[in-house]
Amino acid sequence: MAQAEHLPIYKASYDLCLYLEQVVQGFSRYHKYSLGADLRDGARRVLKLVVRANSRRDKAPVLLEIREEAEELKVVLRLCQDVKAFPNFNSFEHAIRQMTEIAKQNEGWLKSQRQDHGQSRRAMPEGPATPGVP
Repeated sequence: MAQAEHLPIYKASYDLCLYLEQVVQGFSRYHKYSLGADLRDGARRVLKLVVRANSRRDKAPVLLEIREEAEELKVVLRLCQDVKAFPNFNSFEHAIRQMTEIAKQNEGWLKSQRQDHGQSRRAMPEGPATPGVP
């Protein structure tokens, strides 16, 4: 299994997990066990998916899962802000910026995977596999 700790997206995801663990502790009891749990679980799922993507040969399907999970997590972050679960705006702003950075890194990784697949396909010769066969 490939090591993921060297990846910037891994570090950013791990940092987000740590940050959300700390911030959710400050949520009111009402929000801590509902929205807070969703935030923490979503951030951990993103981190686990990064590790999974890094260990796969075909990373694109897992990177697409990360994209979906990241968008869902952004929605929960915005919901937390709207219901005033965050202790202050700076907490929300920091979390949403981290999540946006993770999403950008994921898109870059996905784009590089698609380009790699395109190049490997283009490198194959066009035409019949056996000479003389139309």
